[in-house]
Order: sequence, then structure tokens, then C-alpha cells
Amino acid sequence: MKTGIAAVILCSMLILAGCSFLGTSTPAPTSAPTAAMFIRVPTPTLGPQPTRTVRPIVEVTQTITAVITATLVVPTPTPVPTTVAQLPDASRRSWQPVVSGLEFPVGLENAGDGSGRLFIVEQGGLIRIVKDGEILPEPFLDLTQKVDCCGERGLLGLAFHPNYSENGFFYVNFTEKVNNQLYTAIARYSVSANNPDQADPGSEMRMLHIEQPYQNHNGGAILFGPDGYLYIGMGDGGSAGDPHGYGQSLETLLGKILRIDVNLSEPYAIPPENPYVNGGGMWEIWAYGLRNPWRITFDRMTGDMYLGDVGQDAWEEVDFLPAGSPGGANFGWSYFEGTHPYRGSPSLDVNLIAPVADYGHDLGNSVTGGIVYRGRDILEWQGVYVYGDFGSGRVWGLLRLADGSWQNALMYETNSNISSFGSDENGEIYLVDYGGNILILR
Repeated sequence: MKTGIAAVILCSMLILAGCSFLGTSTPAPTSAPTAAMFIRVPTPTLGPQPTRTVRPIVEVTQTITAVITATLVVPTPTPVPTTVAQLPDASRRSWQPVVSGLEFPVGLENAGDGSGRLFIVEQGGLIRIVKDGEILPEPFLDLTQKVDCCGERGLLGLAFHPNYSENGFFYVNFTEKVNNQLYTAIARYSVSANNPDQADPGSEMRMLHIEQPYQNHNGGAILFGPDGYLYIGMGDGGSAGDPHGYGQSLETLLGKILRIDVNLSEPYAIPPENPYVNGGGMWEIWAYGLRNPWRITFDRMTGDMYLGDVGQDAWEEVDFLPAGSPGGANFGWSYFEGTHPYRGSPSLDVNLIAPVADYGHDLGNSVTGGIVYRGRDILEWQGVYVYGDFGSGRVWGLLRLADGSWQNALMYETNSNISSFGSDENGEIYLVDYGGNILILR
């Protein structure tokens, strides 16, 4: 077990290095931030809707209230299909190296096209391909001239269209600066017509451009759900303590999970089941109350959603939504940090979704959301959600049992700064080490 002193030393080293995903406090900027906003390019498709009235955000008080009047709702579990009855013996498996020599990798995806390739996201703006156990010398896509890096900024997410084999579309989530203003950009690209290992850099279609008031809490997750819609994880805009209350405001895209339809029209359409298409909030919002969701996944067998939400000063959390859950879930930030009161009291009619697991900063300082194992090689891990911590290198296993209860246990202590997890086409799990390494659980 690493000591608190070691964690402080590690944090200091990462800050000096200029690149970190840590969830610790950030000094408030000296200048007033620009109000968070979004820009659609062009206006997405949606049927006739009532006129939307933008309401001012209610200022969040600075008083920490110990008495919480809202109800914490633990999601109703869906029936558990093929899965193990208890967490496995971790000593039977270990993390084995696959490749090394990458530069600040933060993500790993597969294209689902039968090629067996792994696509590695480097924070500085490159997407690299691992093919037959080797990193190809030429990147799949080079966005280094567009991306603003580093710290918590950069090229942060990659998602391949479910029909990538037919249409060649993939989607990226990155930060950029325009006239010295930071934005999150969501864009679509296409693979080259002549080379499957090269993307077409001129094929960009901008979909969202979301203004960021501070330099941190940019989220970064982008993925397709089992419903075929594209999901996007957005942080609360940064600074510390959500000073503008964006996590609970429905009039900003910050602090949210967004859900859009990229198939019906270009650049996108609003799914008719999104919770605020008839008013009450921004159309793209699917869920809210998040501080900085760092990695979201869907269980490829059940469709359940898991996500890691990076904490403020004391607690990291893992959140869960069963498959088929309606939109509008509120994960509680900044009323709660994990299961612990943070600031203010929600009204009695607010239902907050409690995390299914949280841990204190004695065990780590920045949760990295993981993957549910659905591979073929280590069947004793079937149904186990594997997640970790960037700062401490610890890896946990989380298992939802048939009766709806949860098992959660520390499984490994690695020497890695765990920036992400990913899986190959067969469902085997990989660990992404920010230091430049990719490892597989075997």
C-alpha cells in the first residue's frame, strides 16, 4: 500500500510534468470565466417544439449542509445474465505488457471491423494503430495542429461507428483554443478510401463546439450505446467545487452526459426520447449532476452503463444505470461527492442516483472508469467491472450479484498511472498506462 506521502509526491511530479487527470482542488482563476455555452453547426434536426425559455442559473451557496433532504436512489438492477457468482481470485491473473513507447496515451478502442487492430489515443493529438502486436510507424490520424494539450486537455476520446465497416465513420472528442478561448470539439472523420490504416484528415465534420470556462474538467468520453446513439461525457467546466452550479443546471451542456443521433441527419439529430425535448433543459442532455466523468462504458452483454466520476477533495465514485433507464438521471454533484454531502441541500422532489461504489483519497485521487469483462479467455471474470485510479495505480473489481447487491474489492496494485481501460474485438481487457504502456489482463 502506498503511503499518503507517496501520493503527494506523485501528484507533485505529475503537476510538474504538465499533464494530469487528478481530481484535486484547482486554484480559482483570477479572471471571470466566460459563461458556458454550446454551438450547433448547423442546427440539428428536431420536430416542432415549444419555444424554449432560458432560465438564469440559481447561484450555488458556499455553505456545506450536513442535513440532506433529497432521496438517494439506488438504481433497480436488471436481471443478471451469464456472470460469475463472486469476484475471482486476482492472484491467478496479472497485467501483461503488450506494447510500450507511446506518448501520454489516454484511450484504447477497437473498430469492430474484424481486423483485430487496436487504436490508441495519445493526448497530444495522435491516434496510433497497434497491428499484429506492433505500433505502426504512421498514425491513423494526426490532430496535433488542432488540439490544445495538456493538463486535463487534449485529444481525449475516440468512438467508431457501429457500422464502421460499411461507412468508415469515427468520432473524436478534443479540446482546442479559438482566439484564446478553450472549447470542447466533437467531430466526425472518415477512413481513407485507399488505406484502412489511414484516416482522411480532410473529412472532418464538426458536430458540437462547447465553450469551456476553465482549463480543467473537460470530460472526454465518447461512445456509442446499445441504442445506436452517440453518448458524450462532459465535465462541469472546471475550477474547483463547481462554482457556477453547472452540474445541476439544465441550461448548460457542462457536467452532463449528452446523447445525440448521428444517423438521422447531419451533423446530428436529437433522439425523441431525450428527457428535455419538450422543455425544461437543453435537448442534448441525457443525464446530469456530474463533476468530471472520466470514462463511460456499456456492458456489451446487458447494456448497463457504468462510469467513473472524478471527485473533488475526498471521494471518488463509480456510477451505474441499468439498461433501459429513462433519461434525466441526476448523479448528485455538487450536492454530493460520492455518497458524502458536499454542498447545499436539494429540494424534496429531487431524486439523486447514488454511486454503487466510492473510495477515499487514502486509496487514490482520480478514478478511471473501466470495462465489464466479456471476453473468452478468463471466464472466471465474466461480468466483472474492472476500474482503477490514475494516481495510485490501484485496480478494483466490481460485481453486481443476482440479488442486486454489489461486491467491490481491490484486485491489483500496479506501478501505472491508469489513464483508461479498453477492450479488443473479443472482449479482452487492456489497461492504458499514461507512462506509455499498454497491458492486457491474462
